[in-house]
Amino acid sequence: MKNLKNLLPLFLFLFSLQSCAQNEPSKTLTVKEFKERINNNDSTMIILDVRTDEELKGSLPMIEGAVHIPVQEIEKRVNELEKYKNKEIVIVCRTQNRSSKAAAFLNEKGYSAKSVTGGMQEYYKNN
Repeated sequence: MKNLKNLLPLFLFLFSLQSCAQNEPSKTLTVKEFKERINNNDSTMIILDVRTDEELKGSLPMIEGAVHIPVQEIEKRVNELEKYKNKEIVIVCRTQNRSSKAAAFLNEKGYSAKSVTGGMQEYYKNN
C-alpha cells in the first residue's frame, strides 16, 4: 500500500501531461478558427467527422462535405484518407475527446491532423 502512495504523484503528473497534450495549440483549432476556415472555403483542409452513425442522426448534424469515419474504425480505414495526405485533416466529434485521439493516431501515421476544441457541441452552440 505504501508503494502505491508513492506512485500516486507520478501518476497524477503523467495524467496532467496527457491532458495538456490533447489541447496543445499546434494540434487543435478553436471553433472560431475552424468556422473562419470553412467560411473562407479553405481548400488546404479536409474535415473528418469521427462520430458514430447514430450520433449523426441527432441534433448535431455532420458538416456538409465532411468525410465520415467513426473513430472505432479509423485504424482499419486509414487508407481511405491517403488521398488527403497533402491536406490538413481537421477532426471533429461531439466534444473533442475522440477527435483528439484520432488526430494523435493520424499524426503518428504521417498525416497533418488537428482536432476542434469543444467539438460539434461548441460548433453548434451559437449557430
